[in-house]
Amino acid sequence: MQSYLSYLLILLATGIGVGFASGALGVGGAFITVPITYWVIAGMGVSPDTAIKIAIGTNLLVILPTAISGALGHNKRGAVRWKVAMGLGLCGLGGAWVGAMLAIRLPGESLRVGFGVLVLAVALWMALNTALNLTREREKPKENLAALVPCGFPIGMLTGLTGIGGGIVTVPMLVLAFGFPMHLAVGTSMAVIIFTSLGGVIGYAVNSPGVPELLSHSIGYVNLPIWLCLAATSVPMAQVGAKVAHALPAKRLSYVFIAIMVYVGLRMLGVV
Repeated sequence: MQSYLSYLLILLATGIGVGFASGALGVGGAFITVPITYWVIAGMGVSPDTAIKIAIGTNLLVILPTAISGALGHNKRGAVRWKVAMGLGLCGLGGAWVGAMLAIRLPGESLRVGFGVLVLAVALWMALNTALNLTREREKPKENLAALVPCGFPIGMLTGLTGIGGGIVTVPMLVLAFGFPMHLAVGTSMAVIIFTSLGGVIGYAVNSPGVPELLSHSIGYVNLPIWLCLAATSVPMAQVGAKVAHALPAKRLSYVFIAIMVYVGLRMLGVV
């Protein structure tokens, strides 16, 4: 009983961190949720291979209401470009479903390392641009849907493969390639994550035939009690994170985002 109470408190505290990070930075928060949820599920006696899939699938369902909450918070401040979010998001939904199907069937080691390298490369790119002011934010960023929409599919695939909502790629792309101000990129990314997380949830929920180790009260690889514990605190904290994001200068917010990306990349590579 004591161990289950400890797990409950850990999950509730994790939800607080995830919600704040999601609202403030426009990311899904999987870099917090997946490792901790994996540890909790493995502690219940589930094999590592199944535990990581449950952690990813459940995390994507946590991201969904958290992203809705965060997007609404940013929308109140006029920081969501819905046309861009819908285009990227709908394409990303399909990509996330495909990514989830692949993740369930493939060994995760090479995917984990490859994604860690990608995140570190994007972090370096963004850091250089921010430090040297190579990319100027535009009052009217380029909303070229013909160029933007196809980017949604690979972003969605990353979501399905890793459980990360896609903001870790979407925000730098909007800032560096399309000239979005940082606050606008964060808000729009939050709206995109609504769609990518939904696609991933569907993929992990319906692609688990014959798996004997699934926890009770699960839909495929999505565990509802763990989801409820995380979502209970993450959803309201996403509003707080969105409020804090708009109180910070854009450049400082960029450096916070870069620091998170470096941590995610190193975590994926197993360095930290």
